[in-house]
Amino acid sequence: MVTSNKQNTVFSDSKSHYEILDGLRGVAAITVVLFHLFEIVSGGNHLTQIINHGYLAVDFFFLLSGFVIGYAYDDRWNKMTLKDFFKRRLIRLHPMIVIAMIIGAIGYYFSASPILFPQISTMPFWKLMLIMLIGFTLLPVPLSMDIRGWGEMHPLNGPAWSLFFEYIANLLYALFIRKLSNKILALLVFIAGCATIQMVLTSRNCDLVGGWSLVPSQIRIGLTRLMYPFLAGLLLSRVVKPRQIKNAFVWCSILIIAVLAFPRVGGSKHLWMNGLYESLSVIILFPLIVYMGASGEVKGKYMSKICKFIGDISYPVYIIHYPLVYIFAGWVVDHKIPKNEAWLPGLIVLVTSIAIAYGCLKLYDIPLRKWLTKKYITVK
Repeated sequence: MVTSNKQNTVFSDSKSHYEILDGLRGVAAITVVLFHLFEIVSGGNHLTQIINHGYLAVDFFFLLSGFVIGYAYDDRWNKMTLKDFFKRRLIRLHPMIVIAMIIGAIGYYFSASPILFPQISTMPFWKLMLIMLIGFTLLPVPLSMDIRGWGEMHPLNGPAWSLFFEYIANLLYALFIRKLSNKILALLVFIAGCATIQMVLTSRNCDLVGGWSLVPSQIRIGLTRLMYPFLAGLLLSRVVKPRQIKNAFVWCSILIIAVLAFPRVGGSKHLWMNGLYESLSVIILFPLIVYMGASGEVKGKYMSKICKFIGDISYPVYIIHYPLVYIFAGWVVDHKIPKNEAWLPGLIVLVTSIAIAYGCLKLYDIPLRKWLTKKYITVK
């Protein structure tokens, strides 16, 4: 995930600010939390789950990243070295990764479950600390070091896998993608789109689920999910001239929620229909939503405050909520909690995630990034 907040972009004072895109990132991040909570109470059954396609928010984040990075940095390379770029990206993203791993370690033993996570109660403390330290680097751990049992490359905080691929995108952009002409970039977007369609239609469940494990098949899913939206977002930032669209935040929020919450298409008998739906969403609808968001303007102080608040907490909420979901999952499974009894604890998890995210943002993330920027970034 990438932010376009003025306070977080070194050169933002000379460019307009896409406030609506910040807000849409927040809408998608909160939807992800709800998706994970519903996923637990539904037993992981994507055919019947509420907020059925919530995992596609990751693909939306990748597209936003490509758009915002292209907008913020494409014309800055005469003032910036590779080292400068990487320092800026690390300062923007990495402080929350560190705190997310600490929160994951703190919550690890609280998520012990005889059914879901039986190994936690006997896990040595030194191994937990080792995984946390590796997590600070965002380097994925091999399956032999999976201390939770779900095969995640970051077993203390599962969603960190998408940040791993986010870093790959930043690396590729800085090294060579930024140098590509629009024609070459458009060709790569087309190829990546075809690869997305091929992968989703030939996958077991005809969906874009996956990318979080350090095995070849999962790495392929992660890279495929990354490349089309990131490249398409970058191309969009270069070639599209936003127009004036009224009430863009409202319409875009409705669209992104609708796409993520839409019921499973085709059921269990026509899985290919769901594959087409997800391909259409990622390849056409998400770029359309970003274009509309970039074409709008927030009017009214209350709407502006809403966009700013949910935009500010979007990255913290996304990266810190899952340790609470692990605890919630263990409780639901161990006690066989039905859906009608899980909604209140689930709501508490959502509110707690937002509260912790806001606290981390104000007391840790912003102050640390300001200090690091002042110490290591030279504004030219």
